[in-house]
Amino acid sequence: MQARPTPAGITLAEALALGRLDAHAQAALVARGGIDARSLVEAACLRAEHLDPALQALSHRGFAGACVRAQALDAEPSRRPFAGVPWLAKDSLDVPGMPSRGGSRSRGDAPALRAPPYVQRLDAQGLVAIGKSAMPEFGLMPSTEPLSGPVTRNPWSPAHSPGGSSGGAAAAVAAGIVPLAHGSDGAGSIRMPAACCGVVGLKPGRGAVVQARARHAIEDLLVSDVLLSRSVRDTAWAFAATHPDASRAPVRGADPRRLRIAVVAPNLRDQAPHPDVADALRHAADLCVSLGHHVEPARWPFDGEAVDATLKTLWSRLAADAVELAAAGGGSDAVQRLEPWTRELAHWHHAHCGVDALERAWAGVAELPGRFARMHERFDLVLSPVVRAPPPLLGQLAPDRDFDTLFEALFDWMSYTPVQNLAGTPAIALPLSRNAQGLPVGVQFASDRGREDVLLALAWELESTVDWANAWPPRSAGSGADSTG
Repeated sequence: MQARPTPAGITLAEALALGRLDAHAQAALVARGGIDARSLVEAACLRAEHLDPALQALSHRGFAGACVRAQALDAEPSRRPFAGVPWLAKDSLDVPGMPSRGGSRSRGDAPALRAPPYVQRLDAQGLVAIGKSAMPEFGLMPSTEPLSGPVTRNPWSPAHSPGGSSGGAAAAVAAGIVPLAHGSDGAGSIRMPAACCGVVGLKPGRGAVVQARARHAIEDLLVSDVLLSRSVRDTAWAFAATHPDASRAPVRGADPRRLRIAVVAPNLRDQAPHPDVADALRHAADLCVSLGHHVEPARWPFDGEAVDATLKTLWSRLAADAVELAAAGGGSDAVQRLEPWTRELAHWHHAHCGVDALERAWAGVAELPGRFARMHERFDLVLSPVVRAPPPLLGQLAPDRDFDTLFEALFDWMSYTPVQNLAGTPAIALPLSRNAQGLPVGVQFASDRGREDVLLALAWELESTVDWANAWPPRSAGSGADSTG
């Protein structure tokens, strides 16, 4: 962990006030000379030192390097659009000078040497990474409780999970440590923590983001990347900035066109959601109706049990890959450093997923885009839950629980989001509700391939109706709570 260098004159009160601003507002301050990039980064480091001891959202602090980078931006003759705006990279994303542990005890601390195109795009805009966000081992779980640490806590309730696998990212953004944090989504890993922490979580469609990691047959099909944020304008900008078409303009507001929205309540197993989630879904549907959109109930256009089986086949293959890579690199000792969930999920794959299961899985992946395209001939968007129940208590989805119990609980809770990853379609989680305990309960809207613009335009409209930007959790820059609160 890098220590924070000598303070640049930013007080804690000033740092917390800056943390209440989104990325656009922070960038505007720098552009008009109200603050320099170095001080903006210094403020984020100060917020992290103040708030993160209670949250444990950061897995690595790169404060000294971030301040050097910000000083260099201040010295440039022309100002980059987001010069000095701080962000966090997920622990699996390569950022030169920082380790990429992937939340695993099996990885060392050697710093990455090269930046993938995704990071290069963000660097070009002037963003400054102050560190890495915590995640579960290799992103294979929807709760951020890696045995290597840190176990991340939900800013709304320290007893509850922030979700995963981008749990550290969502917690840090919800708390205002940074306005932007990288997330990756292979089965809901952006949308689930966004729903748990009350932030905006877009999952771009397949092929809608520049390369963020090494090529891999399954990950290339399933995983998308984005910066989580508290505002739709930040999310829209971040999506455009990392789109393969570098000239793409961000969506900048609502669309006057009224949409046809299908509401799907059951999960992939045709089970009803938890009452809190059902209430949040009804609230979102009623809100859309009040804005003039056409809303009606619908059903998934596929066999949910078959899709669930496809997910388990491909997801467990990722665990098997992790075990094989560990064995090749360090033998049995390296395999034993992997978490029980990873090892046992790999064992489950070898026991249950032969060539026939893989063939069915690939056939299912190939079929889903067409089924969704036909559904979207009738509906512009699909509204559904993000997860089956509100944020779980920490420990309920811990990687060292009994495997059979954990297997059932995990795939039951995350039984909505994976279908968009398998189909390659985009979706966005929005913080429209909280339950009686004050925990965020998000919902998601999904669109057809290539229609992120429809999702973002509706998100703009809903944001103007539901003022989630001013809803701050108890442990945040917006509440003034200290690191022990």
